[in-house]
Amino acid sequence: MQRAHAVLARVPLIDGHNDLPWTIREDKQAPGDVAAYDLRAATTGHTDLPRLRAGKLGAQFWSVYVPGDRPAGDMVRLQLEQIDLARRIIAQYPDDLALAGTADEVEQVFRSGRIASLLGAEGGHTLANSLGTLRAYYALGVRYLTLTHNVHTDWADCAVLPPRHAGLTPFGEEVVREMNRLGMLVDLSHVSPATMDDALRVSEAPVIFSHSSARAITDVARNVPDDILKRVAENDGIVMVTFLPAYVSIAANEAREARRKARAEAAKIADPEARARRQAELDAQPQPRATLAQVADHVEHVRRVAGVDHVGLGSDFDGMGAVPVGLEDVSRYPYLLAELARRGWTDEELEKLAGRNLLRVLRAAEAVAKQLQQTRPPSLATFSPGDVKP
Repeated sequence: MQRAHAVLARVPLIDGHNDLPWTIREDKQAPGDVAAYDLRAATTGHTDLPRLRAGKLGAQFWSVYVPGDRPAGDMVRLQLEQIDLARRIIAQYPDDLALAGTADEVEQVFRSGRIASLLGAEGGHTLANSLGTLRAYYALGVRYLTLTHNVHTDWADCAVLPPRHAGLTPFGEEVVREMNRLGMLVDLSHVSPATMDDALRVSEAPVIFSHSSARAITDVARNVPDDILKRVAENDGIVMVTFLPAYVSIAANEAREARRKARAEAAKIADPEARARRQAELDAQPQPRATLAQVADHVEHVRRVAGVDHVGLGSDFDGMGAVPVGLEDVSRYPYLLAELARRGWTDEELEKLAGRNLLRVLRAAEAVAKQLQQTRPPSLATFSPGDVKP
């Protein structure tokens, strides 16, 4: 633990994904009220300022998530509202949080003793098939776009549905190229292997997986196959390992799927009282827990296959119900680094995992953008229903 704390005093610990803005939006007591959801006190979720400080967090990508099942006409409005909510969170606590848009700004904020705050948009469905919308989101502070969430877009396949496009369509490739020109990180969490493959082929900048784990250990669609891990290394990108139990524990994933099926059957029960009893029974059933050690196993697998320069952390705190034993909230990051130190990681390797790798990727994306902006104007490409993969 002494080594973990020393590393995190030197290098900003950068987490790739936290869903606090959506948690505040959906809060039952005061939906969307940033002041009422007081981060200076203990919250009901995984995140508050005392625990962020205890966890030595140096920088956070706050997810400005919008569910993919909302009406298409509402997507841009909802995305703008989530960007606004995240920026209000940051503005509410100026002594603790500060908006950052570049690698240099992340380091400047970290040196000031505050937590650098970046925005990540989770799901290309909120673009409404418009590159102008993409550029507007970047201007508002969005620094990565997850190409899909759990729904296909009109131009990219997600991981959890039968394929529609076999990866990226020509317009989807143009989305990636325009992200490169802007300096927005291409996030491949939630996308299908074919979309991963196409994005890695097209992208001129390093890509990220903001919150994904290793498929070789936990074989779920959301995780990264070994062949893609090797290509991430060739791309000089990064996989930020998630803590979500179903993605790091086979037992937790199988139990989640079994409960999901049982809930679907319970929902068909006609009698309201009987349906409520069955749902209560399901809620009361104990579930297998993932562990900190299993998360460390995924970190080590990514290191073995992709290399120590291509691994980071993307917790998904406030975006999951159950949490791993030992990683219950944002105060627990040092315990994960301490476990890796016990497994033989050097301080230099821990520094790369904590933040140096992501800072390198962000700087590379900025350098690519600077070069492209000298030769490539904003894309005028538009989506048409005939946009299909050749």
